[in-house]
Amino acid sequence: MASQNRPSRSLENPPETGNPMSIASFPGRVMEKLKTNLVFRSKLAELNGAMGDLGTYIPIVLSLTLSKDLNLGTTLIFTGIYNIITGLIYGVPMPVQPMKSIAAAALADPEFDVAEIMAAGILTGGILFFLGAIGLMQLVYKFIPLPVVRGIQLAQGLSFALTAVKYVRYDQNMAKSKSLDGRGWLGFDGLIPAIVCACFVIVVNGAGEEEHREEPPAEGSKREKVRKIITKLPSAFIIFLIGAASLFIRTPEVVNGVRFGPSPMSVIKITKSQWKKGFIKGTIPQLPLSILNSVIAVCKLSMDLFPGRVFTVTSLSMTVGLMNIIGCWFGGVPTCHGAGGLAGQYKFGGRSGACVAFLGAAKLLLGLVLGSSIAKVLNQFPVAILGVLLLFAGVELAMAARDMNSKEQAFVVLICTSVSLVGSSAALGFLCGMVVHVLLWLRKWGREDHH
Repeated sequence: MASQNRPSRSLENPPETGNPMSIASFPGRVMEKLKTNLVFRSKLAELNGAMGDLGTYIPIVLSLTLSKDLNLGTTLIFTGIYNIITGLIYGVPMPVQPMKSIAAAALADPEFDVAEIMAAGILTGGILFFLGAIGLMQLVYKFIPLPVVRGIQLAQGLSFALTAVKYVRYDQNMAKSKSLDGRGWLGFDGLIPAIVCACFVIVVNGAGEEEHREEPPAEGSKREKVRKIITKLPSAFIIFLIGAASLFIRTPEVVNGVRFGPSPMSVIKITKSQWKKGFIKGTIPQLPLSILNSVIAVCKLSMDLFPGRVFTVTSLSMTVGLMNIIGCWFGGVPTCHGAGGLAGQYKFGGRSGACVAFLGAAKLLLGLVLGSSIAKVLNQFPVAILGVLLLFAGVELAMAARDMNSKEQAFVVLICTSVSLVGSSAALGFLCGMVVHVLLWLRKWGREDHH
């Protein structure tokens, strides 16, 4: 990719490289790195950013729990640990999300049960770990043109946004992952509260632009002071609290189903036929999406959002692989990183590893204290409010494509996006985008050679 071949602020002279460190200084430097990665840039902002991924996480995990009897307690424990570890390693709000294609296959097929889900996750994770370990993922990343990556990001962002609009407009059957009748205007989970929450996010966060102005002087206008107070409000966290409060006001009896203590954990037994079905129906459609959106797009977006840090597709591929090779054996949902989750957490203020570490600690605590019984609580959470959070995460991811300045680049991006959305396949969109890019290059090469 062009952005990798040219010298850049993120790839040239990274802060991690330098004089060889002695063995004696290694523990101290590791501890220093961990402290740096988990520092709170702003406590409210990091807390707010932690909410930015819930619009994706809760609906998928809840649907699998209700329809397939996924062990939600175990999933919360493992994804919580993953969040803490990725925060320590990367020092940015690197998300941990359920694998969407595997979840879609499970929800569409009544016979695709927990064993098949875990088989698909283990196989996908094993392949990703292998590709990262042998360096093949880095080779793939190097030769994928930037417009194709932007096309995948735009398609995924628009897909999130369209799903979010469905969450807001229609009632949802989370057990079947289907939209029902149109949502009413009034009520705790009505259209009006969702619209008010969306307007609140826009007023507080704007279009996601960074504030570059210097601090105003003490004698600044009252309007400026009010504006500063408003823009510092943790919008996503406030919206989540509103959703939680409305949950208990609307259905206070939900607390009767809560049981204290972690859910039983055991090794999942997988038969030969379940391995086969998991690979064919789960791994095959998930693998292209994981490579493109969970590794390549995340790596590029991370370097765009955090130019002072170094990210490699090798490390991302291997962390995704390890998460699934370990956790899926015990019934934890197959997980990956995701460009949409990263964009959402960044949109709402996440800037360091402390953001996802906080989220991970909360998941871990819920998994240990309440186990799978928390599913009954989450099932009553206003879906329209989750839709609002998911909408802005999707829009933030889609806006990554705004740096395509030439008509040729935009052409490739839109071809890739259109095919990905209509065909519901990131792999097909990627293939078409690569073909179009090569054809345009050959056309230009032929013209230059002719002259």
